[in-house]
Amino acid sequence: MNMNISTSAGRGLRRWRWLSLGVAMAVALTACGSDSDSGGSGAKKITFWLSTSAQLQGYNDLAKEFEAKEGVAVEIVNVPYDGYQEKLRQSAQANSLPDVASVPSLDTIWINQLQDLSATANNETNKIRKDLVTEQDGKALAIPSDLTAAGLFINKSLFDKAKVTYPTDPAQTWTWDEFLAAATKVRTATSAKYDLVYDNSPARIRAFIYNHGGKGFQLGPDGRYATPDAATVQALTKFKSLNDDKVMPKAVWTSGADPNALFKSGQVVAYFSGVWQVADFAEGITSFEWASAPTPAQPVHATDINLGGKMVAFNNGDAAEPARKWVDFIFQRDNYAKLAAANGYLPVESGLTVTYPFKQQAAQDAFALYNKEIELADPISSSGQAAGTTLILDGKAIQKDPTKDEMAKFINGEQDVQKTVDNIVNGLNEQLG
Repeated sequence: MNMNISTSAGRGLRRWRWLSLGVAMAVALTACGSDSDSGGSGAKKITFWLSTSAQLQGYNDLAKEFEAKEGVAVEIVNVPYDGYQEKLRQSAQANSLPDVASVPSLDTIWINQLQDLSATANNETNKIRKDLVTEQDGKALAIPSDLTAAGLFINKSLFDKAKVTYPTDPAQTWTWDEFLAAATKVRTATSAKYDLVYDNSPARIRAFIYNHGGKGFQLGPDGRYATPDAATVQALTKFKSLNDDKVMPKAVWTSGADPNALFKSGQVVAYFSGVWQVADFAEGITSFEWASAPTPAQPVHATDINLGGKMVAFNNGDAAEPARKWVDFIFQRDNYAKLAAANGYLPVESGLTVTYPFKQQAAQDAFALYNKEIELADPISSSGQAAGTTLILDGKAIQKDPTKDEMAKFINGEQDVQKTVDNIVNGLNEQLG
């Protein structure tokens, strides 16, 4: 298994901009714990915490339906992402946890207060992917709200102008060498500035490693990270060579330049990021046509699959039963299809048909492509998030992944690849004690 990346969970929670910030902030931010006025028949109101810039519409709609059906109001509390985990810890210590929450990751301080969601997770009608459910001692502790996946975007206008073709079917994808050759041809024909910008993220570099046949930084059976295989070292060396201020700008990985802004400027041929960019591009790119393109495979068809959030329910007295019912209501197939459409989710339920409310065809095509990419992806693609869960269940966690800092030194020429790899492995293991 691979490493736990806290930043991956963070980006999973800030992916799409479906509502204005003003609407999002209108949701109550102060409620804590459950409000039980049941007279012994269960809470009449439960609290549901999540952290998002705008993904509320689907939950708001379902909450109204749930109250009409069950007579229980759902108070949705949008907590700022910075400090969300700490707020949960403090609430656990004060015995005022919410009744339900969508969390970036589990925490040892409150994991023993979670309800068993097996009835929902194992309901065959729901068809929730079992490999993504967090289980311990036969109990389902968390069900992911949605998936995220890394992937490639191209400036379609530049490709068309240069008369360079590109694949559209993940089953017939290109290699990284083929993609880079095509991107260079487009750049030189159109006077674009760069071939590629690439998110400065440990999660995204995992995809590059997997594509090139490497296993990455794997968590071993002894609970420690081992020195990676030769293919991983070779992939990191290749990645460094691309940061030459022609193929890729060094500033993204060394000094924090914004790859999203660079791509949206129209001066970059392609951008490696992920599905969370789709809604932003659909709304924010008006000066050129963009498209999702299949992730290159050299030779492995892989991505980096993460969970947008982990849905949990706490054992809060009278509120426990309605909290569990709320989670079950969310994942009932028809309800979850509406949630996924409204919030722009890649679904965790297999075979689900989701009609996304995009007017732009490029966005519709992007979601179809990502769903196919996930179906075809090598199993190693989800090993990063799985390793994070393994560590949490063992009472451990990686709080700060050293990959970004060490890769910046490598790209800047401050250290060689072996020193980079050693520092990443040592930095991970030091946090495990």
